[in-house]
Amino acid sequence: MASQIAILTRTRILLRLQQTKSISTFPFLSQEPELAESAHPTQTTPLPPNPASGSPLYHENWRNPNMTQNSTSLAQSLVPLGFLNQTPANRIQYLSQTLDATALMNHFADLMTQQRWTDVKQLFEFWVRSLDKNGKPNKPDVNLYNHYLRANLMMGASAAELLDLVAQMDDFAIAPNTVAFNLVLKAMNQAKETEAAKKLLERMLQGGVESLPDDESYDLVIGMLFGAQQIDAALKYVDMALKSGYKLSMRVFTECVGCCVSQGRLDTLVTVIERCKKTDQNRALYPNWSLCSYLAEVAMQADNSKLAFYALEFMAKWIAQGENARPPFLLSVDEGLIVSALATAGRTYNSSLLDASWAILKRSLRQKKVPSPGSYLAKISALASLGNLQKAFGTLHEFETAHGNSITEAEDLFSPFTSLYPLVVACSKKGFETLDSVCPFILQTIFVLIDVLLNQLLFNIFGDYDISLEKEIIMRISTCTDVSVSN
Repeated sequence: MASQIAILTRTRILLRLQQTKSISTFPFLSQEPELAESAHPTQTTPLPPNPASGSPLYHENWRNPNMTQNSTSLAQSLVPLGFLNQTPANRIQYLSQTLDATALMNHFADLMTQQRWTDVKQLFEFWVRSLDKNGKPNKPDVNLYNHYLRANLMMGASAAELLDLVAQMDDFAIAPNTVAFNLVLKAMNQAKETEAAKKLLERMLQGGVESLPDDESYDLVIGMLFGAQQIDAALKYVDMALKSGYKLSMRVFTECVGCCVSQGRLDTLVTVIERCKKTDQNRALYPNWSLCSYLAEVAMQADNSKLAFYALEFMAKWIAQGENARPPFLLSVDEGLIVSALATAGRTYNSSLLDASWAILKRSLRQKKVPSPGSYLAKISALASLGNLQKAFGTLHEFETAHGNSITEAEDLFSPFTSLYPLVVACSKKGFETLDSVCPFILQTIFVLIDVLLNQLLFNIFGDYDISLEKEIIMRISTCTDVSVSN
């Protein structure tokens, strides 16, 4: 038994010796210790930039180029933590509890610049329900409340809703001023509530100094009345606005001109224009170019010389504005319109209209061509009607200089029986007295007419005539004329 146990013991020892393995069956490997790599590699400090290299980092923090990016985060750290992560409603509620009236006004300016009208409305409503630093309810002034009204208007509130908000100003002991009522008028203008606008304007006139209508108030109401063809009511407020010294807008003035012309109220329009010209702020008003031309035509058809003069004056302003513009745009009056104006001046004996018509014609032609024969004859006829024979014969001399070489038409253009007949009649109005006063001009004109008629006669007879023959005939006629005048 003992011997068996000894045999088993030796067997186990041999098995253990056979199961042992070497560390490695490969050739010898050199195992030297190495430093473990760091999980967060360190950055070496860069060298400063060379100033001569022009590096943009030279004037900045070269040790930390990202400092400019971090400055934004530092600036944002001034904002309370979590403020930017709040919802818009929570953010507005937070602002309503921290801003005073002055800060709220400045914040409204930023919101209105960004057209964030909903935020203005909600912030105001939260703010008036909050307490100030003294524990008292916030109380807005009239300017803050007007911003609230404007926000409601821009969000599409009706005139009735705005009027209700204006009535609620009494709860804050605030009296509505002109700006508040103008916001309501704008809503009425959008809805074309003309009668309500008239009543509101009358309420403003009966109120205190702070709520009196201004130029914007009159502009809104007058524009609505002209649009509704209520000309009498519109002209009433135009008169009130001019008496108060307010300026009419170009749009309202144009609507006034158009309505008065369409309704035939030409004399009333003349009165409005004359009153506007007396005030410095309304002196520069004039309608658009097409309306000026139409106004001139209507005035000439009605023989309203004053209105025709103002229409031409408006057109002269347009021409001057076009010439001074950069780049310039050149406008010209139709010569047929000028001929009609000259005829109207002759019929109405208006020398101002005559001078203005001729001046604007010269400016329209810009010295590139001479006026047409019709323009010269219309001016001669108008001057003859006014009894200004000296200028009439002077114009006739200019006419002969400009168009005397037109051989085919000279006989008709300078005929005393057709084209120049008004001048002949004017010379015979007061008998010999008129003839004596214009005798030198008549003799000069006679020579002009003889010259023209001789040109026509000799051309018809000889075709290509000798100029010496014409001079001989004129000299003999001149001698006979001098003898008759001396006798």
